[in-house]
Amino acid sequence: MILPLPIHGSHPAQMLSLPFSFGWIEQTLVGNEAIVRLLLACFLGGAIGLEREAKRRAAGVRTNLLICMACAFFTLMSAVLAGDAGTNKGQVASNIVQGIGFLGAGLILHTRNRVSGMTSAATIFVVASIGMACGAGLFAAAIIATVIALLALELVGLLEQRINLKIYPLLYEARGSDETGMMISILDAMDQERERLSAVDRDVIGTIRRVSFSLTATKKQHERLRTRLLAEPAINDLKVFNDPEDD
Repeated sequence: MILPLPIHGSHPAQMLSLPFSFGWIEQTLVGNEAIVRLLLACFLGGAIGLEREAKRRAAGVRTNLLICMACAFFTLMSAVLAGDAGTNKGQVASNIVQGIGFLGAGLILHTRNRVSGMTSAATIFVVASIGMACGAGLFAAAIIATVIALLALELVGLLEQRINLKIYPLLYEARGSDETGMMISILDAMDQERERLSAVDRDVIGTIRRVSFSLTATKKQHERLRTRLLAEPAINDLKVFNDPEDD
């Protein structure tokens, strides 16, 4: 590789710093434009983060806000650092996808017989693309993508449950005084639903005995199981909770 000869009287370190030396006017122009893009990225990323925070997911407001802003800043600086004569203004921005892939992989967990965190990982991927759009100055596209993402996270999930398409986990907690009778009732109800009973937790608090288990099924299956369990004489009370690992 042939390196260009330095200009007479110039230091090599000065030559390396020339492409990244911006005057006051350039910094002002770039800064004013960058502020608008970064603020919009923070707003849109925070909006999606609020939805995630409301559902108590691992990636909340701060995570989505910072990811969206960082992607916008990387995209903005990629073109600035390349300069007008640069042939690859997306060099820095192109590495965002790889970095987001690592973050998303950290949110995906394999627990018991199912995988959770896929929606959170996909949300981060979408937030990164929205940030890149803000950094590129595509404000309308970024806003529309945010609206679509929020609709997908809220309305599509409700629609899937309403039409009995989506399967989701629930935690069941049966309470009573006869633990053996409760176990037999739960096993019989699960057999009628053709579901396997696994990972049962049992404990005693005073005179109350609790039997807890989780089931991943459709809305109708959950309703049928709850009706059957409430009709069992051995079960005095039945509590149903959302699974914290659900996504």
